[in-house]
Amino acid sequence: MVKIYTRTGDAGQTSLLGGKRVKKDHPRVETYGTVDEANSALGLAGSLCSLPFLQDIAREIQERLLVVGADLARAEGSTVPVTPVGEEDVTRLEELIDQLEVKKPKQKGFVLPGGTAAAGAFDLARTIVRRAERLCTALAREEAVNPFVLKYLNRLSDLLFVMARVDEHEAFIKQVTREVIKKMSGILENKTLALAKELAQAAEEAAQSLGVPMVMAVVDQGGNLVLVHRMDEALLASIDIAVNKAYTAVAVKLPTHQLAGLSLPGQPLYGIEATNRGRIVIFGGGYPIYQNGELIGGLGVSGGTVKQDMQVAEAALAKALGLLEGGIK
Repeated sequence: MVKIYTRTGDAGQTSLLGGKRVKKDHPRVETYGTVDEANSALGLAGSLCSLPFLQDIAREIQERLLVVGADLARAEGSTVPVTPVGEEDVTRLEELIDQLEVKKPKQKGFVLPGGTAAAGAFDLARTIVRRAERLCTALAREEAVNPFVLKYLNRLSDLLFVMARVDEHEAFIKQVTREVIKKMSGILENKTLALAKELAQAAEEAAQSLGVPMVMAVVDQGGNLVLVHRMDEALLASIDIAVNKAYTAVAVKLPTHQLAGLSLPGQPLYGIEATNRGRIVIFGGGYPIYQNGELIGGLGVSGGTVKQDMQVAEAALAKALGLLEGGIK
């Protein structure tokens, strides 16, 4: 069995491609050793990354870095055949950068590495590549170095930066998606439609007791319409008004009648009714709906006088929200 240790480097020397023996701290050894270090860091980044297209790019670069290392490890004058790094390798990196640029947001300043574990590893690989580039530049002043190696390392550091930002951005998108799904699941758990039907039924009963046909509307916590219930003979105009009252109650987290005083000239919300494409209502009949202290929707009632609309809405909330806490705020 071939042993992994050879004892040939115990005196602090190693062999370049071609057999030339040099000290282990020789600039050429230091340079290709740093490329090897970058390759290892890139392997870590790829293993931490969950994006297949970035994993594929990382693997492709790792295989090419073996060629870069071999190119650097060849001693001057060596006749050992090595496939040199060429212009097509540099062009390939530039193409990858252009492809990934569209997947990341525009950079507005310095970036703090470590937005994700994979991004941190890509940035680590990037800084090692930068060090390899510096060492390669110094080596080129003393010995012959393939100029495309320098170009390759330069473009590679740029690519690794972009890969790190793409990983962070994709992770952010996934996180937002999870939060939206979680929030939407919470809305479903609140059984918003079932509650809306109970509110509409309770409001209709209250409106019938007054002898006034009305429209009742319920929106969810995002102001999205859940239900509109129009009694026979209720005014068509009351449909939009009821919906907008419910929307307003959620948008400002206040009963709409409380906006009347706040929107007078000189008051802090003066002119608010002209915002939100005219959807803000500043007279009574709209109420936010709370469950366990959390806003889950809004109720809007229209068709009678403001006093009647408020009376019906409050009666509906009081009856339908028996299992909810703090229905009227």
